[in-house]
Amino acid sequence: MANYDVIHFEALGKEAEHLEEETKREQREGHLPQNLKYLVTPDALQDFTEKNPDVALPDLVTTKTHSILPQNYLSGAKKSVVTRSAGYDHFEHLVDAANIASLREYCVDAVAQTAIKFLYAAAGVLNHYTENTRTFERNKSLSFMELTSDRVATVFGAGKIGKKTHDLLAANGLTTQAVDVRQDELASLYNRGVRFVSKEEAIKNSDIFINAMNLTKIPGSRFFNVGYFSKEYLSQAKPGLIFINVTRGEIAPEAGLLELYDKKIIGGLGLDIFTEENTFSKIVKGQAPEKPDHLAAKELVDRALKHSANIYVQPHQGFNSDVAAINKAHEAIKHIVAWYKNDKKHFDEQLPYYKG
Repeated sequence: MANYDVIHFEALGKEAEHLEEETKREQREGHLPQNLKYLVTPDALQDFTEKNPDVALPDLVTTKTHSILPQNYLSGAKKSVVTRSAGYDHFEHLVDAANIASLREYCVDAVAQTAIKFLYAAAGVLNHYTENTRTFERNKSLSFMELTSDRVATVFGAGKIGKKTHDLLAANGLTTQAVDVRQDELASLYNRGVRFVSKEEAIKNSDIFINAMNLTKIPGSRFFNVGYFSKEYLSQAKPGLIFINVTRGEIAPEAGLLELYDKKIIGGLGLDIFTEENTFSKIVKGQAPEKPDHLAAKELVDRALKHSANIYVQPHQGFNSDVAAINKAHEAIKHIVAWYKNDKKHFDEQLPYYKG
């Protein structure tokens, strides 16, 4: 039976290379055992175990969002898992059964810049101008939204990614504000450099919404935000609201977004994420959608690809910059170094990050 100290699942392309490089660097510097037995594989955990039944899962694994931890793996001695993602909702329910750590630093700039990319596309009515180029039409073009201090942009979720997005919005000349249930703690952290408002105030005065919240599915938690951007809430917006989502689709159900876009309450959409993304990826490839949000999401994608609406989509590539790929591996291995430093009992930083 093959045995490893750590297995990195779902490691593709440059990320796989960087995981190898970072491991060897930490070994050279004496922070990881010289005889560390590790495996880097592109397979999700469940696919790997099906192909390799003779390989025992080690007490420490790293994954991305497609891996499923088997129930029998979580029994016995407490296991440790690094999800190589900024999001952690896919393992959040296991917080009492395992040590769970995620990557909180590597993608800050990449995701914030993705949000701004969508903002420029939606505010600039890029699809409309692209289509006009087919006939070189210059006299019947729509006016685009100029980014000025008269426009208010609200970031929802003012953690590291949200704060960076806030700062980029301000650098573009917009009046900026944020909504976050942790506003008292964050206001002190940011030395009062962010203006916090209530969710109710934001819907009344904003021209632009950018969602940077982590998804929290735990009912009763003050951070619970499934369906946060409901149709009822967004219907109160000023007509023409630009809405951008770069974290999780479940926070902003697509059926409501599509209906409000058709009613011209939402004037532009930028989506880097979709509800139940694993299922939705199959729908994009031909599986018939059944749920209302999947039907709506498919319509949004179709319109974006046809350039027939002020809608911009991509398959969750906000973390995929050249710098982020290196930082992702570095931060993942940093968690492993901490695990060894802590006698293989826990990470330095792990869930729950926030109480409540």
